[in-house]
Amino acid sequence: MSDLFQKRDGLLTTLASYGRVAVAFSGGVDSAVVARAAFEACGNDAVAVTAVSFSLATGELEEARKLAALIGIRHTFIETLEFQNDNYLANPSNRCYFCKTELYSQLETRLDELGVDVICNGANVDDQSDYRPGMTAATEHKVRSPLIETGLTKADVRALAKHWSLPCWDKPAMPCLSSRIAYGVSVTSERVHRIDAAEQFLRREFGLREFRVRLEANDLARIEVSLNEIAPLLRLPSFEVISRELRSLGFRSVTIDLEGFRSGNLNLLVPLETL
Repeated sequence: MSDLFQKRDGLLTTLASYGRVAVAFSGGVDSAVVARAAFEACGNDAVAVTAVSFSLATGELEEARKLAALIGIRHTFIETLEFQNDNYLANPSNRCYFCKTELYSQLETRLDELGVDVICNGANVDDQSDYRPGMTAATEHKVRSPLIETGLTKADVRALAKHWSLPCWDKPAMPCLSSRIAYGVSVTSERVHRIDAAEQFLRREFGLREFRVRLEANDLARIEVSLNEIAPLLRLPSFEVISRELRSLGFRSVTIDLEGFRSGNLNLLVPLETL
């Protein structure tokens, strides 16, 4: 625990050194810990900024609002326009680069309005081992990553969130809905809404926590569920209910991935030279 407290203190010191700071705040555990630390270190010189777009899952906006209020940090929203960018809609393997470029560009133009000098994100040390094209955008826009700078892993972040009694401390990762669409299959507002509706249905019907509905070519829905939650889905009545509901949403066929949920699974198809 003493090591965690040392990292906590290091995080506070790092954020205090930034001066006035804007936190890119999704409401997930990483950005929540950064927002909590920024508020403690910088007070009203810190602001949490949540991006609003078609790719935000149902309920995430309200959860971010409640979490920011609990932390006490100033909170604002900006509408991002990545769905107007043809490069983003084409859904190449670096799609996230265009999304983060849009977010950070908008934040840069609002520095005076927000009363801040520095933009920071919630990237942690473990993110450096995955394919994260959004980090290229962060570098280009001089966005700081205080969790990385302080050496916090995902486990550290969750432990610190629990220490600070943040209700999201054990919340599963919730990346944007566009991340469910296989690279090369174009991103559309209709597709992300369809994925959102499918995931809301599975969450409501089966009480799932850690899962994804992936959209593959030819409107195939591939359901990935954590293996410790998959059993209720592998029954004939469930097959019928799931197939009927997802087909009604516009999917042509439905599969359940027997390897279970794997975060960043679509990145396995990215050529190694890209990583």
